[in-house]
Formats: sequence, structure tokens, C-alpha cells
Amino acid sequence: MSQEDSPYQGRRIVTGHDAAGASVALAVEAPPHSRTLPGARFYEIWGTGRSPAPITSVEAEEPTSDRPAIHPQEGGSAIRIIDFLPAGGGGVRSPMHRTSTVDYGIVLEGEMVLILTDSEVTLRAGDVVVQRGTDHAWENRSDRIARMAFVLLHGEFSEELRAKLPDLHLMP
Repeated sequence: MSQEDSPYQGRRIVTGHDAAGASVALAVEAPPHSRTLPGARFYEIWGTGRSPAPITSVEAEEPTSDRPAIHPQEGGSAIRIIDFLPAGGGGVRSPMHRTSTVDYGIVLEGEMVLILTDSEVTLRAGDVVVQRGTDHAWENRSDRIARMAFVLLHGEFSEELRAKLPDLHLMP
């Protein structure tokens, strides 16, 4: 199995402050929580429950332990890595969906197809998509794993836009 086809092996490095205020690495570890959905493996890296995010010397608890939801808490953020299986290797097209978030998606490896209501865009390593609460789906049509990093920020639809959008694809 090549590096491109292997499970995510990156580390999560969490910094903080010691009792004297010096900067320290509080954790150097594999992402502590992951989950598998059809055709994809999610690695939860970090999350915040509000903005501005509290900055403390030591985190009271692991912020990814209660993150089974697709999007962050109201007012919060999340960062995750997702491995998308290839179409011929168990990969599936994600359902068309919409979240009340602004997402920054960075293709780290491979190639992904972003499917929108009336068009498709092929993304390659190094490409960044700014997903602003639109209906979309993902599909890996290649023959190898595609890996993306996503930073999700809780968002709020304007009343004007909400009136135009059906609730058909809005994820709770």
C-alpha cells in the first residue's frame, strides 16, 4: 500500500502555557477521535465551542470527544481531516447537503469533485474551496484515496438568503 493509500498518520500538536507562562507542547499525538462513514474516514483534530475561543494554559477536557456532529457547535469551529475512498475502492458520492457553516477545504492529496446544484469543479492537491453554506456533494472519482483538511466555522444565513433556500438539504 502506498503512502497515498494509507490511513492518515499525521500528528496533532496542541500548544499551551505552563504555570510560569512559558509556551509548551501539551500534546503530540495522533488525532484522538476518528469515525467512518460510508466512503470516508473522519479524523477530528480540534474544535471550539464559541468565538472568541478561550485561551487557557491547559484544556479542561478533550474538545473532540463530543464531536459526532458534521458541523461545529453554535458560535464554534472545528478542524478535521477526511480521507475519501476512491470510487472503485468503496468510495461513494456523499449526499447533497448544506450546513450553516463557512468551510475552508484544502486538498492535501489526490483529487476530489465538488458537486454543486448546477455544476462540478475538480479540485487537486493545493486547491482550496471556500464553501459558504451552499448545497454540495463530494465524490472521489480517482483510483486512490483523496485527503482533505476542513476548517468549519459556525455561520448564519441572512434572512434574505434563507427565504430563497429550501430546507431540503439543510443538515441539522
